[in-house]
Amino acid sequence: MDLFIGIDVGTSACRACAIDERGHMLAQARHDLPLPRRQGNAVEQDADTWWQALTLTLDTLNRQIDPARVHRIAIDATSGTLLLCTADGTARTPGLMYNDTRAVDAARRIAQVAPPDSAAHGASSGLAKLLYLRGRLGDEDYLALHQADWLTGKLTGQFGCSDENNALKTGYDPRLRRWPDWLGELSVTPRQLPEVLPPGTVIGTVRSAWRRRWGWPDEATVVAGTTDSTAGFIATGADTPGTAVTALGSTLVVKILSQQPVNAAAYGVYSHRLGERWLVGGASSAGGAVLRQWFGPCDIHRYTRLLHPHRPTGLDYYPLPARGERFPVADPLLEPRLEPRPASDAQFFQGILEGIAHIELRAYRLLAERGAPWPTQVLSVGGGAANSGWTEIRRQLLKVPVTRAQHQEAAYGAALLALHGPL
Repeated sequence: MDLFIGIDVGTSACRACAIDERGHMLAQARHDLPLPRRQGNAVEQDADTWWQALTLTLDTLNRQIDPARVHRIAIDATSGTLLLCTADGTARTPGLMYNDTRAVDAARRIAQVAPPDSAAHGASSGLAKLLYLRGRLGDEDYLALHQADWLTGKLTGQFGCSDENNALKTGYDPRLRRWPDWLGELSVTPRQLPEVLPPGTVIGTVRSAWRRRWGWPDEATVVAGTTDSTAGFIATGADTPGTAVTALGSTLVVKILSQQPVNAAAYGVYSHRLGERWLVGGASSAGGAVLRQWFGPCDIHRYTRLLHPHRPTGLDYYPLPARGERFPVADPLLEPRLEPRPASDAQFFQGILEGIAHIELRAYRLLAERGAPWPTQVLSVGGGAANSGWTEIRRQLLKVPVTRAQHQEAAYGAALLALHGPL
């Protein structure tokens, strides 16, 4: 059978996996990336480090499979990460990472012309990064590419293509499926932007030099990729409207498959297009990072065993790691609420988990109020998904089935995208 490779380029590592036509995982590989450079609100990486990590990861993966069976490849990468390059892909700037928020002035300019619910708002958006980087280049010609776009170009030799998910935060209109006219008010022209394709659309064959390196067949092709979070959603197998995925990592991220888009930029809510359906979601600052502020790994393990899901603590916590929240509460000045502190650390631990679960409930209510369906089931991913006591707490609040997703790796989602083609 043919093999399909998914590549996930994250902040700290590049991961890849190979699956067969039945979706069975056959091999996995990873290679660490150097941490991004940080200075204040500036966070960046050199694009060449992404490419080096990708090629080394594929070197390792290739030794575990029959390379002659490789058929299609898809890449996902961090959403909102962007660089400027020449038409042949030569990087002219570093890549500004998804959490780089230095483009404050650019964000103000965008706010003056962009529709209120555009995902291009904010200093961390791809469009804000484009305007900031353009100022550093002066009059030089440039092509704006997202992280996944540029790496896809390196594999194929064809630069200038993107996908509907990565392009969203750069101002792309997924309803009309085109770059909007208001970008012209910011002096951003179509020739400076990539052609946008549905995720999974074939872009081209792998360059001959790389096919020779890995022994891949002449027909090995690369398809348009997606963002890391969307790939993670695809990995769960969620494909029915109303199916939701909650990521319980350092932060709390909720996503639900909907028949219609929902956008509420003030709350950080936006919709990725998946064919004729929409992936609606938002991210809270609450999550595992709060637990790690108060408990070490051994404490978390011990107090997890002492959870009593059917005996709520009654503690009304809003557990944030620091001041400020955007979703499901839009309040940059919101203070963490972690009082009163009970004498029992086990009760305090359970109170925090209950507080995050209440935020999850509030998040799905907000999405439903704005037109998304109420979850018919919730699949859990991330480190917290393995906590059975917390799962029961969440199940009681949400009143729908809550289970751990069998697959949650973004690389696996990218491989499924390569297997199934356009969404």
